[in-house]
Amino acid sequence: MRIMAIDYGDARTGVAVSDPTGLLAGYTTVIQSRKPDLVATEVARLAGEYGVEELVMGFPRNMDGTEGPRAERYRGFAERLREATGLEPVLWDERRTTIEAHDILHTAGKKMKSHKKTVDAVAASLILEGYLTRKRTQG
Repeated sequence: MRIMAIDYGDARTGVAVSDPTGLLAGYTTVIQSRKPDLVATEVARLAGEYGVEELVMGFPRNMDGTEGPRAERYRGFAERLREATGLEPVLWDERRTTIEAHDILHTAGKKMKSHKKTVDAVAASLILEGYLTRKRTQG
C-alpha cells in the first residue's frame, strides 16, 4: 500500500511517497505554488500516478501541543485534499520536522542557500517515516 506524506507550506509543498509495500519512503518532490487549489490538484495527480491509498499531512502544533493560528488553514487544506483525492488525510504532528530537515541537509554538506529547493521534500520524508514507523509498531 503506497502512502503519501505532504508537508504543506506557504510557497512550497513537499511530497513523499512510500514504496509499494508501505514500509519505506521513496519518491519525493516539491510543488512550487502559493495557490492551495493548484497544490491540491497536483497532489491528486501524483496520488493517482503512484497509486496512493493513504494520505498523511503534516499538521502544525505549538511546542506545548496546542493548536496555533495556522491549524485552521491546514484543516481547510486537508479538506481540499480530501475533495481532490477522495482520501481522508491523517493529520500528523509536524513539530520540528523542518528543523530536522535543515539539520539533515546541513550535515550532508548542503549550503543553507540551497536548502530552499529540497527542505520541504526532506520534511515530507520525515513525516512519512514517522507515520510508517507508528503503523509498523502499532499495526
